[in-house]
Amino acid sequence: MRRFFFAILQALQAVRAFKLRAAFCISSVALGISAITVIVAATEGAYRKAYEMVDRFGPDAMLVLGGSEEARAIGRRDKTITVGDVEALRQAFPTAYLLVPMSSVREVNVSYGNRRHQTRVTGTTEGYSRSWSWPVVDGRDLTEADVKGARNVALIGAQVVREIFPDTDPIGKFLFVRNLAVRVVGVLEERGTTGAGHNLDDRIVMPITTVMKKLMNEKTYVNAVRIRFMDVRNMARHREEVRAFLRDRHQLKPGQPDDFRLLSSEEIIRFLVALTGSLVIFIGITGVMSLVVAGFVLANLFLLSVNERIPEIGIRRAVGARRRDILFQFLFEATALTLAGGVLGFGLGVAAGPLLKFVADFPIYFSWKAFAVGLALSSLVGLIFGLQPARRAAAIHPIQAIRNG
Repeated sequence: MRRFFFAILQALQAVRAFKLRAAFCISSVALGISAITVIVAATEGAYRKAYEMVDRFGPDAMLVLGGSEEARAIGRRDKTITVGDVEALRQAFPTAYLLVPMSSVREVNVSYGNRRHQTRVTGTTEGYSRSWSWPVVDGRDLTEADVKGARNVALIGAQVVREIFPDTDPIGKFLFVRNLAVRVVGVLEERGTTGAGHNLDDRIVMPITTVMKKLMNEKTYVNAVRIRFMDVRNMARHREEVRAFLRDRHQLKPGQPDDFRLLSSEEIIRFLVALTGSLVIFIGITGVMSLVVAGFVLANLFLLSVNERIPEIGIRRAVGARRRDILFQFLFEATALTLAGGVLGFGLGVAAGPLLKFVADFPIYFSWKAFAVGLALSSLVGLIFGLQPARRAAAIHPIQAIRNG
């Protein structure tokens, strides 16, 4: 036991004696560990975000979007879902307890007094807040009478309240949506931003009849339909049934691509996993390369250190140190340096996390898992790349070492 603690003491003294060399080893390891730390944190954050989004989207929900995949990929918003499709879906799927059509207009100018703002206006029915589990926290919800009568009423998001009514209770007030005077009847609960950085609270929700007639001059097409089913376990089957039903209604022949898109919680998870995978591959390659480079730097510096410390090794062997004592001392030195680099790398990763979140708007979540992975990898680098120099030091013959010294 005394030999063990003496070897540790000798190793720590050697680290203190070669401060510049130690700093170089620590910094090279820290760069690689910081990248690995960000990978683990980004993966953890992405999975948490995925489950949060699935919970918000609804595991029993499906969104039918107008336009094909190809059209949406190039930014074209084709109109393919009709009001007739909505009613036909309602009749064909009795297990759908909510079926809510939606039509949106982007970048609409709204004003109240001398305050101006540009926001999204969504036209929908009285089931909108229920379909998104998005409660009205002040005032009332839209009603069936609002929709049937195409009334000029609206629910507003928290961001619109901040922009248009910062010091005023909005309920009952009239704001202008373009040139249309609209009475605010309710305020939606604050939701924050999506994974893509869109502010969910920056919106106005109005009866779909009002939006289509008075803002869009549209009678036939809607942008999307939100459907929620009673039986969550059969969502995959419902998806295929809705797809087949719409293909039949749109008279699409076998081999023709869908002229609509179906989005469910499974697609959200797949998208985030794919996004995380790309990030993991990119940063992972960088991190592994950094660790390999750090390992070679460590090995070369320790080989140089062995040559410089031959007299010290010879004296220690002459006074009774065994080969395994020398081996342990050098391995402990290498591992201590890489562990210090691991701790520093974790700190750098934590510091870089908010920057990545700000630049790429990517969810980052640091946990003890990231810290443990960083320490494990840094220890592994020390053991693997410190082994050869340690074995060389342990193999030095004491008489030859003293003579050469």
